[in-house]
Amino acid sequence: MNNSESYPPDFRRVINDGDSPATAEVEPVLVQDKDIHIPVIDFERLDKDMLTEACREWGIFRLVNHGVPLALTSQLQEISESLLSLPFENKRELFGAVNSPLSYFWGTPALNRSGDALKRGTQAPNVSMVEGFNVPLSKLPASTCCHDDAQHLKLESFRVLMEEYGMHITRVAVSLFEAIAQTLNLDLSGDRRSQYLSESTGLIRVYRYPRSSSVDEAAGEALGMEVHTDSSVISILKEDETGGLEIMKGEEWFCVKPVANTLIVNLGDMMQAMSDDEYKSVTHRVKKKDMTRERHSVCYFVFPQSDCVIKSSKYKPFTYSEFQAQVQADVQSLGTKIGLPRFIPTSPFFLKERA
Repeated sequence: MNNSESYPPDFRRVINDGDSPATAEVEPVLVQDKDIHIPVIDFERLDKDMLTEACREWGIFRLVNHGVPLALTSQLQEISESLLSLPFENKRELFGAVNSPLSYFWGTPALNRSGDALKRGTQAPNVSMVEGFNVPLSKLPASTCCHDDAQHLKLESFRVLMEEYGMHITRVAVSLFEAIAQTLNLDLSGDRRSQYLSESTGLIRVYRYPRSSSVDEAAGEALGMEVHTDSSVISILKEDETGGLEIMKGEEWFCVKPVANTLIVNLGDMMQAMSDDEYKSVTHRVKKKDMTRERHSVCYFVFPQSDCVIKSSKYKPFTYSEFQAQVQADVQSLGTKIGLPRFIPTSPFFLKERA
């Protein structure tokens, strides 16, 4: 069990005093302890009809036979947990080195383009109980270890494992995107595929949600990650056995239980826009029920090229860089992401901006 000194100061107050962090109000009510079985897709035999239904009706599915080595994911989880268990100030120093592409964040999943936590608007929750490392894959090869102390050597091992994992997970993402694009009859000729899904944008975030044996038992849960949709084309999650992922289906929340040696794939806002809203960017959050255990997860996100124009009958044309800038502006001013509704010509958000 990790010492509380490894947690950010805001987390220690919650852990030691039992004060639940302030959280945003959410309209739909969680169906307590009600699990849901999301669709299962076999990566070795991608079935077009099953993939179409999963994307259209769910926006999320479980991937089996994905080919990512179990030994690799086990090693990555072990070293990630070891790095996250370092004292808080050590993590800040280790991942805050000049010219390092890696960064450490805590208290919010909303990051700027450099991977640092965004300053939130006053309407945001005070703190989300999550911390982690941001890893832009395209910049990893340029990162080298120039120290021989134990922590920097461990960081170098982490970098090497991330490179290998990144190659595997990028392969999975590209194959899945091409299969999904075929179900939509998207034109991938020329350089369109690399514009829609740019491997150079791929990044990985390693998350830790802390334990808290003294949190208010009446609440029975702690908000690790607030309600959101991903801004990506595709996100691919590898989680431990602790659980906590919840998705919105209809107007209710359901728990998605972890299953060993599988990946969870969810569609992001860019995929929804490309599909003319035929496919869904799933709304999700993380709420821990087991306060005595930490939750660890690794998520890969991939986006369009920054200047790729997303055209849709539902939205005004926009580039991914415009979308990203709008999301960050909303988080900083309002405390939350608005996302795609900002680009619907008939939406109140769109009309207000032009009033």
